[in-house]
Parts: sequence; C-alpha cells; structure tokens
Amino acid sequence: MSLHPSGVVPRTHHRVPALLRSCHPEPTVAVTTFVTVLAVVAGRGAAGSVAVAMAVLAGQLSIGWCNDAADAQRDMTCGRGDKPVGTGELPCRVAAAAAGTALVVCVPLSLLSGAAAGAAHLVGVTAGWTYNLRLKHTVLSPLPYAAGFGSLPAFVTLGSPSPAWPPWWAVTAGALLGVGAHLSNVLPDIEDDLATGVRGLPQRLGRPACRWLAPAVMLTAVGVLVAGPPGTVGVTGWAVAAAAVLVAVAGTAVRAEAGSRWPFRAAIAVAGIAVAQLLLHASDMVVPPA
Repeated sequence: MSLHPSGVVPRTHHRVPALLRSCHPEPTVAVTTFVTVLAVVAGRGAAGSVAVAMAVLAGQLSIGWCNDAADAQRDMTCGRGDKPVGTGELPCRVAAAAAGTALVVCVPLSLLSGAAAGAAHLVGVTAGWTYNLRLKHTVLSPLPYAAGFGSLPAFVTLGSPSPAWPPWWAVTAGALLGVGAHLSNVLPDIEDDLATGVRGLPQRLGRPACRWLAPAVMLTAVGVLVAGPPGTVGVTGWAVAAAAVLVAVAGTAVRAEAGSRWPFRAAIAVAGIAVAQLLLHASDMVVPPA
C-alpha cells in the first residue's frame, strides 16, 4: 500500500473495506454461490458457470450498494453501526457510484449467457433496484423479491446448451424463497422500519404475523420442491419435509420479542433446506442435449 508524501494513507484505500461491508456481503456471497452451484449441477459447464457467477455477483453488488445509498438517512437515524454509509464512514455518493458501475458491468456479463438468459437475469436485478428505490415502502414490497429469486432458475436454464424455460416448480420455489427471504430479513428490524416510515407489507402485518408467515412461506417452497419434480416422492423427500417442519415449528414457537432472532434463524434454516433440495433436483431443470 502506497502513502502520500505526507505519510497519510490515501482516502481511497480506507473506502475499500467500507465498500465491501456496504455491499451486503452475506447475501451477496450466498446468492452468488447458490446460483453458481445450480449452474454447475444443471450442466452449464465451466465457462458457462463462471459467466453465471460473474453476472450474479455484479448484480448482487449493485443491489447491495444501491440499498445502502438509498437508506443512508434512515440508517443514520436508526443508529445502524453496521452500515458504513449510515455512519458516514462511506460517502453516499461513493456507494451510489459503485452501485451504478456494478449495474453497468452486470449487463454485458449477463448477456454472456445469451440474450434470453441475460434478459431474465436483468429483470431480476431491475426488480432489486425497484425494491430499493420505491416498492420497499409499499404493500407490494414482496413482489421484487419474488421476481428476483424466481428469475434465477430461468437465467440458468435459458443459457444451457439446450435453452429452455425452467419447470414451474423451480420458478415457484424460487419466488417463494424470495418472499420468505424478504419476510425473514425484515423481521428483526420491523420497529426501526416503522419508526422511519418504511411501511412495506411485512411492516404492515407486524411482528406476530411475520414470525409465523416467514417460515410458513419457506415451508411451502420446500413442499413445492419435494412434490414438484418428476418421479414419486421417496423416503428422502418426506424426511426433508419433516425436518423443515420441525425446524420451522421450533423456531416460531420461541417467544419473539423485539430483537429476537430465533424466528429469523428458523426461516433461514428452512430456506437452506429448500436450497439444498433445489440443488438435488437441478438436473431435472434442463432438457438433455439431443
């Protein structure tokens, strides 16, 4: 790392860690990894899977930075110490510029998988931006999550060697996982959201309803992934469904005061079961080459 003649580290170097923390690294890494593995298992090959990974990473980075730039004032009001833009560590204009740059880069990276696949992915990324800039504050707040996650199977299958729309169960499960992710993500912060004027659907429903609804939506996704793919539901499928039910009931049975993260953790655990089930059936999503 170079220094200025004065011995002071350039400001740009200070901003890199803040930018990384501002991009919502956990969901960014999780979604990128999940879709990349899905592409590998679905037969996209090495080059195709790398193209998927780069496009999804760029899209998720753009959505994360856009979210923090859009929420800068609200995060500052709520005293969110985990938000570099809200604390002033990262200027809002820098986060906004990073979001715009990542979005521009995402376009050609998405189109590396073909026009149809690229369009499907860009629809999902656009849905994420629409949530950040507008729909987050409305009763329609779950729709961008449903569109964003539901588009990911299409991004994989439309860019395969034999392009085809994904089966209904993959899209439906993806959309349900997106809605469940929205409910789970909001659950720990409903009071802060309401105090700063954010009135999406979860905030309007309230904590008691959301702590049951989030794992219920995730459970529905598991059910779709157990019953939807071709073939008879075997012992493994029923065991997966039973495990998901046990986790959901255990998590939501815990008393959920403001700040309690047990219902949130239960929903995430059920989502993990659903994702694993989807990966197990990834080969059923694509048409084998003739």
